[in-house]
Amino acid sequence: MANASLVAQLLAIVDQAYDHRSWHGTNLRGSIRGLSPADARWRPAPGRHNIWELVVHAAYWKYVAWRRLTHAKRGSFPREGSNWMAPPQPVTKKAWKTDIELLADTHRTLREAVASLRPGDLARKPAGSKVSTLALVTGIAAHDLYHAGQIQLIKRLMS
Repeated sequence: MANASLVAQLLAIVDQAYDHRSWHGTNLRGSIRGLSPADARWRPAPGRHNIWELVVHAAYWKYVAWRRLTHAKRGSFPREGSNWMAPPQPVTKKAWKTDIELLADTHRTLREAVASLRPGDLARKPAGSKVSTLALVTGIAAHDLYHAGQIQLIKRLMS
């Protein structure tokens, strides 16, 4: 398969996992649609992650994948911390909306990096990565779907 066609397929996979219609059901963006800040902060049990934390975690790893694809320096993620970050205090609609926008923005920048891949890039390991570019891009889509499933389960536990 030609590289341009493979990149187009990768973009479709990344988009379906995040916000495009697909056969598998709810994607990451769909899993958080309509949630209130209180819903997003609800914790299924002590020591377990809430939806808000999962959203920022997904945004962070999209950022890490983008950084590896673009060779950008560390330290430009808009939130302080890495991997698992606590939701801001106080809990407000504005803060929840800001973190949903953070997820959308990191998806958009990651998507742009994937779209700019050239022939030969897919087999290479980006700096700081233990896996190939192809595995990194498909992995970030799988990561979105994994957490979309967790969010769906947390929503069921809320009711």
